[in-house]
Amino acid sequence: MNIPEHSTEKKESSLRLVAWETTRNCNLSCKHCRASATMGPYSGELDTSASLKLLDQIAQVGKPIVILTGGEPLLREDIFEVAGYGTSIGLRMVMAPNGTLITKPIAEKMAKAGIARISISLDGATAESHDKFRGVKGAFEGALCGIQYAKDAEIEFQINTTITKTNLDEIPAILDLAVKLEAAAHHIFLLVPTGRGKYIVDQEITAREYENTLNWFYDQRDTVPLQLKATCAPHYYRILRQRAKEDGKSVTFKTHGLDAVTRGCLGGIGFCFISHTGIVQPCGFLDLNCGDVTKNKFPDIWNDSEIFHSLRDYGQLKGKCGQCEFRRVCGGCRARAFEATGDYLAEEPLCTYQPQVLSV
Repeated sequence: MNIPEHSTEKKESSLRLVAWETTRNCNLSCKHCRASATMGPYSGELDTSASLKLLDQIAQVGKPIVILTGGEPLLREDIFEVAGYGTSIGLRMVMAPNGTLITKPIAEKMAKAGIARISISLDGATAESHDKFRGVKGAFEGALCGIQYAKDAEIEFQINTTITKTNLDEIPAILDLAVKLEAAAHHIFLLVPTGRGKYIVDQEITAREYENTLNWFYDQRDTVPLQLKATCAPHYYRILRQRAKEDGKSVTFKTHGLDAVTRGCLGGIGFCFISHTGIVQPCGFLDLNCGDVTKNKFPDIWNDSEIFHSLRDYGQLKGKCGQCEFRRVCGGCRARAFEATGDYLAEEPLCTYQPQVLSV
């Protein structure tokens, strides 16, 4: 007997990852920026007291990784006080700077505050291509210098790359650079057309290029000494299972490391985003207000948001996503669906896969 997956019961979910936009101020002007961030100033940012209170409330839900992001988090004067406090209460604190503001003293402060890893974006393999994408001359050299200071301070780092038509051909060279720099990981992000990204939507790769890129990425897994992870690319977790089956492998933690225990779209399921003003969203690209931490407690928002509960109920997915046998491991990009249709539960628009129709 087939039991309907859709349920009216509220579904709690384990919080694994929080991205917190600690500030929207930024010293760069990246073409794809979700927040359309500039040097500001921006009003309404959580002050130090509110920030420490938020970390306490996050710790009440679990012990997730907390990504201090922005904007540029290093532009926030109390960032090391905030990071150190999070570390002291048992949260795994990581940071997403652009690298250009990291100096030797800054790197030493990161280490002292317990920053476990930083992510620095390289969207080109050369200064010319990266600087053009980032909107500021010298961004590439600044990022490389920041990486070296982090390495000197023994801070683990990963390379993030947003893939568009303009840099698609450079991805192998960027991966090679990540290996040369001795990064712990290379995370690729597929463009989601929000913020300034809406204005370069014509640079979004096609569904076929998307599929080919993720299959190429899979093929690199055994050729490089670092972790590979695809973000905003939930199809990768379908491909992982398809290719593992073809290769005669089982998808286990031992075989596939962190990939094996990661679902495609985690928005509202194991991950959430908190804006600089305290608005909780499923992710930074999905601009849906699920609650306000200045008015309600974070645990209540995480556990009670109707939007979060709908995202946790895979039976509510529509179109071919709702009929797909991989919906529990992929789920489609909810932000991309929302931007394309206005419905965050609609089918993923950039997917070539035709699922077997499930009886639900």
